[in-house]
Amino acid sequence: MTIDRRALGFGNSERAVYAADPWTTRGRLYQEDGSPTRSDFQRDRDRIVHTTAFRRLKHKTQVFIAQDGDHYRTRLTHTIEVAQIARALARALKLDEDLAEGVALVHDFGHTPFGHTGEDALHEVLLPYGGFDHNAQSLRIVTKLERRYAEFDGINLTWESLEGLVKHNGPLLTPEGVGTRGPVPQPILDYCELHDLELASYASLEAQVAAIADDIAYNTHDIDDGLRSGYLTFDMLEEIPFLAGLMAEVRERYPHLEASRFTHEIMRRQITRMVEDVIGVAQERLSLIRPQSAGDVRAADRVIATFSEQMAETDRQIKAMLFKRIYRNPDIMRIRAGAAKIVTDLFGAYMANPKEMQSHYWVDHIAGLSDAPKARHVGDYLAGMTDTYAISAHRRLFDHTPDLR
Repeated sequence: MTIDRRALGFGNSERAVYAADPWTTRGRLYQEDGSPTRSDFQRDRDRIVHTTAFRRLKHKTQVFIAQDGDHYRTRLTHTIEVAQIARALARALKLDEDLAEGVALVHDFGHTPFGHTGEDALHEVLLPYGGFDHNAQSLRIVTKLERRYAEFDGINLTWESLEGLVKHNGPLLTPEGVGTRGPVPQPILDYCELHDLELASYASLEAQVAAIADDIAYNTHDIDDGLRSGYLTFDMLEEIPFLAGLMAEVRERYPHLEASRFTHEIMRRQITRMVEDVIGVAQERLSLIRPQSAGDVRAADRVIATFSEQMAETDRQIKAMLFKRIYRNPDIMRIRAGAAKIVTDLFGAYMANPKEMQSHYWVDHIAGLSDAPKARHVGDYLAGMTDTYAISAHRRLFDHTPDLR
């Protein structure tokens, strides 16, 4: 993919006409006075960083749990890597970097302890009450569950940040109102009754670069962590032509490089090639669509910030390898079963006696609720837990807690 360097932004140029404009934001659900020193998108990013939910990410699993070692990614370090890549893409495409960074920083707020294992387990026990979706949970956190302000629940983000959070992976509805990936989670529909996020359109280009930055980040760091753990080997990477080519480049230039530096050289090149691929595709599509506003980006009939066909195939090959070699490795599956049991046990215990949720702010009022609203409170409480807190809570309530090693 060829890149026109003359069209790139390097942080010293004005935003493109199709970028989101923080000075003409669609506003917040609760009106607030503006800041004399920060744009609304800067304020959104700052609010996200100062939340309790953001701090909890440091003790939430990405792939490998905390007991596996200090150097594996957590949700927090993954989020920071996504934000760095999103900001780089936004700068190159002359977008609003603060909005792109904010969407990247908030995109994983709704994840449970123990990664996707915890999410699957929580969804299973909540199925009779509407199920669980981490994207919808992220929206609940920033619009309802964070309790930091005197005048409203949540952190009152701008429409653009909330749109990016909800739609960064594309429209949730077809123009006819049919869910693009199944039924739209009820918390999202409920919020849109108050503050319509226009679920049938694409999100801003800032949100799109945050979404593809997520793919780039975890494709790369899951390989890095997989090599560190021993679940992946360099021979396994050779099975993917793109990665084999990167390794050949590094070996030719550094024939006697130690394994750890060899890994980092591969990962750096992988991120660079994927970022440059996205920039090239975005420039090409922008030249065809010729959007004159952020609204034109939303009205486009396709995603703009994405991989080329060749890189998309590489992306599929990498994901298939990670799924086979790591995510479905028997050792990981054993740990997943233990983690799922912790979540399931805690849900049952809290439904039976909500007062066991000792730090839940509404604990004194939950016991009298019917099962559906009670279950949603329990789900909120469990989703907010870190890995370490969930393990500790289970040990307090049960005689035996699974060993997640």
